[in-house]
Amino acid sequence: MSTEYPTPATAELQLVDVLRALADPVRLDVVRLLGDGMAHCKGREDWNFGVQKSTMSHHLRILREAGVTDVTIDGRDHWIRLRREDLEARFPGLITGVLSDRAEG
Repeated sequence: MSTEYPTPATAELQLVDVLRALADPVRLDVVRLLGDGMAHCKGREDWNFGVQKSTMSHHLRILREAGVTDVTIDGRDHWIRLRREDLEARFPGLITGVLSDRAEG
């Protein structure tokens, strides 16, 4: 059985909250990692951004509460996914620009 942590509905996403969440370099790297369109398990080694586990959990919570990501719980696994379609619908071009910045920089 899968459950999800609560996230804001697409219409409730606030630009200031999303930008605040993306302003941190670790959270920006998380979004870029999730830009592949896949759900990533929280326990994977992909999350090694040089911060402690509790700090990483904090960053993931900030992204979720801002509506940038959603988290699905399946048993003991937490699957994190970028809400790219929702963010593009609410703020056209924002996430595309954030993800393409990596290729240019």
